[in-house]
Amino acid sequence: MQRFASVIRLRPEKEAEYRALHAEVWPGVLAALKKAHIGNYSIFLRDGLLFSYLEYSGDDYAADTAGIAEDPVTREWWTVTDPCQQPVESAAEGEWWAPAEEVFHLD
Repeated sequence: MQRFASVIRLRPEKEAEYRALHAEVWPGVLAALKKAHIGNYSIFLRDGLLFSYLEYSGDDYAADTAGIAEDPVTREWWTVTDPCQQPVESAAEGEWWAPAEEVFHLD
């Protein structure tokens, strides 16, 4: 099992919309995530910062996440969620959700 965390800013004027979208995530998006061996996935919000955590149980994270990016339902989902978000200042060029470094884990 691999753990991944990342961060992005939530545009304040889009908070209600983002919350509503995630209260009823589209079934096709959930299916694409599960197909890609992603589970125990959570998104947290604090002071305008979204923090995501997920666990990956597959063998090829790059290929599985590429499959998510090719999924038409997920791509459509991103057209409604992406306008709610803004990369953090430290994100690399072209990076949307910026990876967070794990500095502690209690097993």
